[in-house]
Amino acid sequence: MSGALDGLRVVELAGERTAFAGKLLADMGADVIVVEPPGGDATRRCGPFVDDEPGTERSLYWWYYNTSKRGITLDLETERGRELLEALLARSDVLLEGEDPGRLARLGIDRDRLQQVNDQLVMTSITPFGRSGPRSGAPATDLTLLAGAGPVWSCGYDDHSLPPVRGGGNQAFHTGAHWAAMATLVALLARPELGRGQHIDVNLHAASNVSTEAGSYHYLAAGEVVQRQTGRHASSTPTPPAQIQCADGRWLNTGIGFRTPAEFAALCEWLETERLDDRFEAMDALRAAAARESIDMFAARSDPELAALLAAGREALAFLAAHLGAYEMFVGAQGRGMPMGIIYAPEEALSDPHHVARGFPVEVFHEDLGRSVVYPGAPYRFSATPWRLVSRAPHLGEHAAEVLGALGVSAEELAQLREREIS
Repeated sequence: MSGALDGLRVVELAGERTAFAGKLLADMGADVIVVEPPGGDATRRCGPFVDDEPGTERSLYWWYYNTSKRGITLDLETERGRELLEALLARSDVLLEGEDPGRLARLGIDRDRLQQVNDQLVMTSITPFGRSGPRSGAPATDLTLLAGAGPVWSCGYDDHSLPPVRGGGNQAFHTGAHWAAMATLVALLARPELGRGQHIDVNLHAASNVSTEAGSYHYLAAGEVVQRQTGRHASSTPTPPAQIQCADGRWLNTGIGFRTPAEFAALCEWLETERLDDRFEAMDALRAAAARESIDMFAARSDPELAALLAAGREALAFLAAHLGAYEMFVGAQGRGMPMGIIYAPEEALSDPHHVARGFPVEVFHEDLGRSVVYPGAPYRFSATPWRLVSRAPHLGEHAAEVLGALGVSAEELAQLREREIS
């Protein structure tokens, strides 16, 4: 399969901020060359490690974020390292970098210089607070970005004596990476009309802030502060619980409730199919909701009759769950257009039959281990532009000969670079 981005060359300066953006482009077909410093990027030393044995080629963190990429090392603190980077960028479409503001300029690799090297180059910078402004040089981690931008405030439990919860998986970096990937592709589409590449400035704090859903605009528009709730959207007004325990003891997120007569009709059909309709006491209320022309959830605050119908929908789900296992509930709901999900531990998600049927688990062969390893697969599926995981993450300096050799680097110099990597 050819990818949607075949023919696109991206040079990525390795780091936490850029890794996922590079992966998104690489797994869609771009030739992404990740450039590490001598000795390797720091994320190679992030655990966990395969078989719990640390090593620069054994980090699962490095493996996941660098699939489908090629890898070289360059010492950008040396003149020769910078020369080779410029030579590579002269033949590339995109530079993806997440260096602290000012570092590249100090090295003489600023935007003005790169425009001279290749005026078609799209330069995408990912930094905590943008490349300019009063906070541009402030230190940050994924945790502090999520906390400062707002998402953490909205995540947690109904019991507010417990602290907020940070979602796992570097969500601030991931959010910024999606903005970076999309903006980069837009800049590439605009390049023929503009006749040049553009500079994309991704502010991780801002990217996280605009992902707070109701949190930011509730405060800005109504002066209201949302409060976190267990398993459901944060809200300035408490909403009914949305998690239910199923017959097998597992828990299910049921979403925000039923909002249309069609959804109530599907719920009635579900109870009838399971032969539970005669045993559910509020069946008449469900049928009355299904027969309405429309349902206004917000009107339920002042309409007791409508509130009773909505409550009957929640009671019906709890009734179904008391008779069905979590997976039966999930399949039954999804098949009827009701967005619900089982609460899984991370390690359970890959073996879920729905994920397996969708092709989410992907096996990648690691020749150095002599076995395949299961990876999380595509974050999305497109009908005409297939995603594919081409290869495992590169070993340290693995592609130096083919990448730098194409720039005219001699075998002797390649050997010297390799020696520096090992040392």
